[in-house]
Amino acid sequence: MQRREFVASLVAGGCAGMCVDLTLFPLDTIKTRLQSQQGFYKAGGFRGIYAGVPSAAVGSFPSAAAFFVTYECTKSLLGAGGALSAPHAAPVTHMLAASLGEIVACLIRVPTEVVKQRTQASPSSTTYHMLLAALREEGIRGLYRGFGSTVFREIPFSLVQFPLWEYLKSLWSWRQGHTLYSWQAAVCGAFAGAVAAFVTTPLDVAKTRIMLAKAGTTTASGNIPLVLYDVWKSRGLTGMFAGSIPRMTFISMGGFIFLGAYEKVRRTLL
Repeated sequence: MQRREFVASLVAGGCAGMCVDLTLFPLDTIKTRLQSQQGFYKAGGFRGIYAGVPSAAVGSFPSAAAFFVTYECTKSLLGAGGALSAPHAAPVTHMLAASLGEIVACLIRVPTEVVKQRTQASPSSTTYHMLLAALREEGIRGLYRGFGSTVFREIPFSLVQFPLWEYLKSLWSWRQGHTLYSWQAAVCGAFAGAVAAFVTTPLDVAKTRIMLAKAGTTTASGNIPLVLYDVWKSRGLTGMFAGSIPRMTFISMGGFIFLGAYEKVRRTLL
């Protein structure tokens, strides 16, 4: 991967992440409160809809930049030669690149996500107080609570979203006979994001419960199957897919902005 392409992916990814996280933050707050164990209204309802936004602002640029740099570098390396360079192997390349990108991005995203979600579910507190409370109670390790469940959610999400996005782009491009415009890539991103969001909602519910749980509880230990079983037992299928509508709306709109902005900025820089 050339230096120019690296810089373009870094800047475009960071800008795309900032755009989507800050634009759609209220929807993310509603989704978090719908999924919290205490219930939507006790978690704040529609009050303090921007609670936790400083944490999102700090984490969105570097985590999105890390994802896209890793994604493009891995795609470039895997496509340079060998079995995965063949056209029919493209979905596998995209899956591997997206999975690796998510793992790297989560190293930055998870601490900011922990602080953000706790502030969203306790709007009377500030981001700073939630950060101090997490460090005081569990140290740095507390900021990475839910790392496994986040990666476990993000990898299946990316396995659906990115191959589907790349496939829709190539199909649309082939049908019209030229490279897609940025808005067309954004439409493909919106559709791919909505499908992936719905499929992975139960994993998102588990991640939210683990991050919001009190330190020392069974839920806080991060056992995903156990958390999902508790949700199923207490709230059934409705609980498993709690927040699916705002999540699909958020990620569909987010996919449009995120992937559209990424394509636009990257092409401009190249």
